[in-house]
Amino acid sequence: MKEWIFLFKQEAIIKIITLSLQVSLTALLIGGLIGILFGTILGIYRFKGKNIILSVVYTFMGVPPVLIGVIVYLLLSRKGIFGFAQLLFTPTAMTIAQILLVTPIVTGLIYSALSANVNKYSAAALTLGANQLQLWMVLLRQSRRGIITACLTAFGRAISEVGAVMLVGGNIEGETRVMTTAIILETRQGNFNTALALGLVLLLISFLINFFVLWRFMLPKGPNQGVIQV
Repeated sequence: MKEWIFLFKQEAIIKIITLSLQVSLTALLIGGLIGILFGTILGIYRFKGKNIILSVVYTFMGVPPVLIGVIVYLLLSRKGIFGFAQLLFTPTAMTIAQILLVTPIVTGLIYSALSANVNKYSAAALTLGANQLQLWMVLLRQSRRGIITACLTAFGRAISEVGAVMLVGGNIEGETRVMTTAIILETRQGNFNTALALGLVLLLISFLINFFVLWRFMLPKGPNQGVIQV
């Protein structure tokens, strides 16, 4: 325990934890907004090619992260389309890879949440004179639990990702090393206490974020809320 306390007094470890949160939360913010937009469009409207788009979305929900890493690597490498930007082996490249990972997850889960409510609320809202924006607001509000679940699922995928971020970030000390890549490095070097400590911190951060969001936005308020009292 004393070794762990000393470990987290080191500036390098604090920087690793901070960078992990920075990359994952930024990816969640951008990917979440894109996913909510696309998921809402897919959930509300009917158009040609919708089934094909949904098939692509559900396919990418389970895409291997390493494949995303390879794609981003090729795009950002010197010979890639965006090589001029020199983003490879930077936190920005890691964020881009995580955005590509979380966007399909949010899109698919938002679609599922909205499509369950669209028939229930859209007719009533339009009958009462709601415009398209107001209809969106009604459906998003009624589907807020599904939206929160989608964002929490995407955050879990982002902060625990290792393959893609290692490929495009390079696991450079002080620059692109995050908790997951640090865990792998410490394990390979035989520093199991450090690897285990970082793993526990990763779990603790995920738990605290999930607990706060669920307590603040989803859990019933008051002792009389719920179905069955035990």
